[in-house]
Amino acid sequence: MPKQNTFTFPFVHYPIIPVQFEHNNKKTPFIVALIDSGGDSVVVPKAIVDFLGARIEEADVAKTAGGDTKIQKTKLKLTIGKEEPRITYEDIDIFVVNSSDVPVLLGRTPLFDDFEITFRKKKGEIILKKA
Repeated sequence: MPKQNTFTFPFVHYPIIPVQFEHNNKKTPFIVALIDSGGDSVVVPKAIVDFLGARIEEADVAKTAGGDTKIQKTKLKLTIGKEEPRITYEDIDIFVVNSSDVPVLLGRTPLFDDFEITFRKKKGEIILKKA
């Protein structure tokens, strides 16, 4: 993780920030991810994992608003932010949903564990400050 303590992203309609995933030197383009304070983890559609060629394994049953569901997981490199300095997580657990209509979600782990997050909608900012 970079030495910088504060990162600012634009807040436009929703709390979204640019992210990129990587596995074995293959990278996705930068895509928007929704900061999800109600979610526990990082969640991606299966198409992203398939594109990267990462191995998927079965995980536990998760409790969701819609009831219990089986989930899968993988490990990927996650980069947050298009410009330097960036926030990078190496080899983190990523949960996979078998649906193409679910956005990339950044849950509390690891983002909320490492940063105090301020949403300043009227000023058009999302501020991540190292905790």
